[in-house]
Amino acid sequence: MASFCIFNQQFRTMENTLQTLDVLIKKIRPEFYVCLKASLKNAEILSLEEQFKRQIPDDLKAFYQWKNGQESPCYEAFINNSMFLPLGEALDIADELTSMIGTDFEAKNWWNKSWIPIFHNGGGSYICYDTEGTFTGNKGQIIEFWNRDQERNVIAANLGDFLEQLNRYYTEKSTEEWDEFFTVDHREGFPKRFTAG
Repeated sequence: MASFCIFNQQFRTMENTLQTLDVLIKKIRPEFYVCLKASLKNAEILSLEEQFKRQIPDDLKAFYQWKNGQESPCYEAFINNSMFLPLGEALDIADELTSMIGTDFEAKNWWNKSWIPIFHNGGGSYICYDTEGTFTGNKGQIIEFWNRDQERNVIAANLGDFLEQLNRYYTEKSTEEWDEFFTVDHREGFPKRFTAG
């Protein structure tokens, strides 16, 4: 019963975070807001889970039930100079990178099969949702994958916290101060620095 209550509380917190984010993006970046793709229905997520033989964690599902990434002609950053990947594309990239482990990627944790890239910088680097908790044991943490660098820093404890940092950024910035190449500040204790290999 206690674990169900914790799940309900986490779900409500994520729901509130996404509602706030929706309002802030509409207000501060209306042109960008219309570039965000429609939300995924539960049946569409189930279909992707079957197709890619991967279970999507509940908080990540909630994110994609808010918006399914951004349209491909839209190159504006969603967060940390990175664009928001649609879920099908994210899972396809994850599969492709996972297939390269042991051949193209020989160093341990150059890429990890438990990572789902949800944001990309357009140059082959990703901000990933980590279903395993690589390095820390903290499942659901947010980790950076740099395609030309062995740094694998954990930048947030979970997706909700990462999006809360984005909400705080929007709340503290006026429309006139907006910079499309922004990076959100880290919570105390982050980033946690790790390297592949």
